[in-house]
Order: sequence, then structure tokens, then C-alpha cells
Amino acid sequence: MVRRSAVNSPSTADQSLPRAKPRGPSTGVLLLAHGNPDTPDEVPEFLRNIAGRPLPPPVVEEIKHRYGLIGHSPLTEITMKQANGVQRELERVRPRTRVYVGMRNWKPFIADTVQQMARDGITNAVVICLAPQNSQTSVGLYRRALGEPPFAIDFVENWHDHPLLIRAFAEKLQAGWKRAGDEMGARLPIIYTAHSVPSRTIEAGDPYEQQARETAEMVAMEVPSLHGDDWTFAFQSQGMSGGAWLGPTVEDTILALQAKGHRGVFIQPIGFVCDHVEVLYDIDIGFRQFAGKQGMRLWRAESLNDSPAFLAAIADVARSRLEQPEPTKPLVQIKSKG
Repeated sequence: MVRRSAVNSPSTADQSLPRAKPRGPSTGVLLLAHGNPDTPDEVPEFLRNIAGRPLPPPVVEEIKHRYGLIGHSPLTEITMKQANGVQRELERVRPRTRVYVGMRNWKPFIADTVQQMARDGITNAVVICLAPQNSQTSVGLYRRALGEPPFAIDFVENWHDHPLLIRAFAEKLQAGWKRAGDEMGARLPIIYTAHSVPSRTIEAGDPYEQQARETAEMVAMEVPSLHGDDWTFAFQSQGMSGGAWLGPTVEDTILALQAKGHRGVFIQPIGFVCDHVEVLYDIDIGFRQFAGKQGMRLWRAESLNDSPAFLAAIADVARSRLEQPEPTKPLVQIKSKG
């Protein structure tokens, strides 16, 4: 139990979702995401928001270079589309529920969105991180950024095994894997990936690695044509500091598959739910170039983005929480799925 307290930020979130004038007590759904800069020139401020301090110029320039190569990260636009889609899903069964978006490291910031929700008359909300697997390095930081809103919340800590999420990933896998195999003229091995975290995080009992691997296993089981030796798992986007990071890396996994005689590989990032720099640069540019240097071709599954099955998954998570009895005391309710 956490006591309710006022949020001090006076800012208003730049929400694109429609708002109706509240009529009495109202419920909301708050989707939390990482955020990204809108232009390469905003990268230094964005990185400062993440690290809490200015980063060395070479690091900043490398990230600016990556954003420049992909042109623009569509994370914010896609997240807003996801929120609009969830709004439409919920309107059929809970017409007075409104969906909001808050970003941890960029606009609309979480604190600003919480302020807007309070002004809109929200009295209780389900909070869902658009990171299905729970880690203190992601979901934990979102929870900290949320603070203590002036309304009751039900914070969903993980939903990595939701059947509709698994179905959404499986649909994207089947379509892309078949096309890639037809192009290659061979059955391609699959690498499921998730963002790496410091090894010390897992050693301290963080459930992230287990949940990421469980998601991959469930997606593989959802595809009838997949065999156990068709896929493997790797962690991507390891950090450059802070000690050892979780592996194996995608690069090492590609080399291992090459050693087995494969000349192509298919990647599905099951730790991400939309296109952004870790997908559009790390996979589409970085890993593809690495594979090419080894004489291998590389394909990737489409990201979930605003796929109907994915939107239905988020809506179902929200709906299941909203259908639970509301708290009888004005306290923030933190409920863990596992």
C-alpha cells in the first residue's frame, strides 16, 4: 500500500487522444513507454534524461549517428496509435474508460500525463508498461517515475505470457518466417531476442531473463510448424559500461549458426512491442551488416506495432483489472501478476 499524494509537476501532457468532459468518478488506462527524441538534435537532452547526467561526447555522437541513419524513431507515434486502438477496444465494453500515454524519458512525460489525468477527473487507473517482461531496469524505473498519483492505481508488473500477446507475436513470426524461407530457399533458424540487462540484475533475483525466455518458448509453441531445433534465444543491445551484461549476444549466436552450416537467419525481437532504434538500427542495420560480413542473409519479423491481436491483448489486460472490485480506501493498489 502506498499513500496517495499530489503530483507537483505543472506541465500538461501533449496527448492526441480525445477527452470527454468527466461526469463523476472516471477510470483510466495509462500506457507507459520509454520515449524517444523526435530529431537527432534532441539526442543529447534525451540521453541526459536517461542517465541523469551529460554523457561523454563520443557516446552522444554515436547515438545521434544511429538516429540519423534510421531517419526518425516512430516510437511515440506508434505508441499513440496503440493507445487509440486500445481506446476503441475498450469503448465497446467500458465506454467511460479513457486511455493515456506517458513516456519516461521524453514527451509526453509520465508526470505531465498524470497531471492531465487528474484534471480530467480520473479517480482510478490501470497502469500498463509496454514492456511485457518485468525487470527493475525497465518496469521498475517506470514505477518509480510514476510516483504517487492523486488517484488509485493498479500497476500491472508483467504480462509476458498473455495468450493474445503470444498470438500477436506468432502471427508476425509465421508470416515473415515463411516469406524469408521462400526467398532463401531453405528453412531458416530463428533467433528470438530481448534487450540485455546487467548480469548483476539477474543475479539479484530479477525475473526478466526467465520471463523473456518464457515468452519465446510460448511463441514457438504457438507455431505448429516450428520444431525445437528451429530456434534459439539471444540478448541484444548490451550496454557499454556497468560490468557484464546478459548474453549470449546476437553476434555470437549468428556465428554459432554459421558454424552449423546456416547461410541465413531470421530474428524476432520478443522483448519489444514496436519499431524504435533498437529494432530499426540494432537489428535492421547493425545485425544485418554483421551477418553480411559472415556471408549470411538476415531477415526480421515485423514488430507488433498496432496489430489487432496486440491491441486486443493490452485491452484485455486493462479490462481484466478494471473488472476487479475497486479499492474501498483512497490508496494506491499495487497488484503483481506473479
